[in-house]
Amino acid sequence: MTAPETDTSTTEVDTETLRARVLASLTTARDRTTLLTTCVEEPDLTAQHSPLMSPLVWDLAHIGNQEELWLLRAIGGRDAMRPEIDSLYDAFEHPRAERPSLPLLPPAEARRYAAEVRGRVTDLLAGADFHGTRLTEAGFAFGMIAQHEQQHDETMLITHQLRKGPQVLTAPDPEPAPLFTGPAEVLVPGGPFTMGTSAEPWALDNERPAHAREVAPFWIDTTPVTNAAYQAFIEDGGYDTERWWTPEGWAHIKQHAISAPLFWRRDGGRWLRRRFGLTEAVPPDEPVLHVCWYEADAYARWAGRRLPTEAEWEKAARHDPATSRSMRYPWGDADPAPEHANLGQRHLRPAAAGSYPAGASPLGVRQLIGDVWEWTASDFLPYPGFQAFPYKEYSEVFFGSDHKVLRGGSFAVDPVACRGTFRNWDYPIRRQIFSGFRTARSEAV
Repeated sequence: MTAPETDTSTTEVDTETLRARVLASLTTARDRTTLLTTCVEEPDLTAQHSPLMSPLVWDLAHIGNQEELWLLRAIGGRDAMRPEIDSLYDAFEHPRAERPSLPLLPPAEARRYAAEVRGRVTDLLAGADFHGTRLTEAGFAFGMIAQHEQQHDETMLITHQLRKGPQVLTAPDPEPAPLFTGPAEVLVPGGPFTMGTSAEPWALDNERPAHAREVAPFWIDTTPVTNAAYQAFIEDGGYDTERWWTPEGWAHIKQHAISAPLFWRRDGGRWLRRRFGLTEAVPPDEPVLHVCWYEADAYARWAGRRLPTEAEWEKAARHDPATSRSMRYPWGDADPAPEHANLGQRHLRPAAAGSYPAGASPLGVRQLIGDVWEWTASDFLPYPGFQAFPYKEYSEVFFGSDHKVLRGGSFAVDPVACRGTFRNWDYPIRRQIFSGFRTARSEAV
């Protein structure tokens, strides 16, 4: 039997603490949205910088519209403020490539709308009691909206990376870390563990419910794969050797002439990359970034390894062998702090591999949270007992073999939208996302 996960639900005596947490989460998200939409001129807000992404001004109004729909209307019972714009900002009605042609709110009007919604939500929050329905219990709907805005902030940061032009965003680099000289891999014992959560109050539907999983013993990389290690794959002809690739991956890289991570280019005998308007030498000790699932899988095959399954990744990240308990994070149950992980756009790059020893798992695996999203071998599928909530379009419509699971978050993810159970997913061809990986292998019999 596996031990139950920690109960992190909020009790009635915590109402004021919860109200403060909700307000802080919403404020942090809005401050970041403001930064990402005021650092460029209006033409950059209304332009589509890639057909994969929305114009920044669409994200800005969509954030406000979702907040109005779920908090003012669904929770507060208020009348619609701008019912005529609902369809414009419905992500399922209009694919990203079509959004520039829509009659979107111009930037100033989008800002006013989002600000007015937030003002009314702040008034609503002052009287919220966080009880009565699944949406209100423990502030779930407020937490969902804070996570939603932060997820769009990450999307807007991706748009900034795709944007052509000079640097407009700045942030300090991560603290320099000594070269990591620890073991290259860690053995994770086999056996059962508790995967997913039924107790985390703001967990989304695809993270639920908690359930027992059994995994065989396996080895996993202590740190994410670095640029230097990935460069060795390139120099060894990795992109020219069909046997490392799945048939679909080989066809994709040949069709699109892919020969290195996105934003890399060779300059004589060295590799350069473009990062938020800057061109710089590729740092050898950082986790590799902007690779698709096919690239991660091919590298793992070349290295004589494989990608970890989603269950293996979560066991490495949450299971404490000493107590047989699944924790919220690799370091325990405490919320992320700066010494634990590179999160929240505090930096605009990953930290060096091996950083954040305080954030290591009980077995010593590092950087499982933050820095880069990590591709896993698994398709995005529901857990046993899954129930769609509060709407099936959040997760259910994406289940299947079309999407691969990513875990752990990146430097662009806010702590409110990142935990040991959080699941991200995307098509295996996607490279604009802040994605890297680590590899695994089964224990030799």
